[in-house]
Amino acid sequence: MLHTDINEAMLRRGRDRLIDEGLVLPTLLCDAEALPFASDRFDLVSVAFGLRNMTHKDNALAEMNRVLKPGGRLARARVLQGSRRRCPRSTTGISFNVLPRVGEWVAKDGESYRYLAESIRMHPGQAELKAMMKSAGFGHVDVHNLSAGVVALHVGIKC
Repeated sequence: MLHTDINEAMLRRGRDRLIDEGLVLPTLLCDAEALPFASDRFDLVSVAFGLRNMTHKDNALAEMNRVLKPGGRLARARVLQGSRRRCPRSTTGISFNVLPRVGEWVAKDGESYRYLAESIRMHPGQAELKAMMKSAGFGHVDVHNLSAGVVALHVGIKC
């Protein structure tokens, strides 16, 4: 196992959380759009909410596919990715009004929750993300709705 991030502060924070849970993993500062690993190296790649922050999602998906062994899986919840619901009007008010207020109240950080709402809104929907994964070379992609479709788990298999 290996723990990576492009942001050094986030990498340190993730490492500290892992250590708090009793896990010690090697960590590496790197860019998911240009992974510094040999092709066909890993059995599993996972991304936790990170894809929405990547500038060139198609490049990142292709890189994840490249470093997976044949039969390897990209798990996008171990890639939990916020998904757009079928009725976006009903969630827009919640995302842009309620979420920042809850973030301010609970975490004293409403601005980060405004960013979260905006990044989810700009992220591809489930069908579009599935198509992007297939275009990146994944032979089989499944999508599973969690939390009534608020979050979706995308799993891609490299054939």
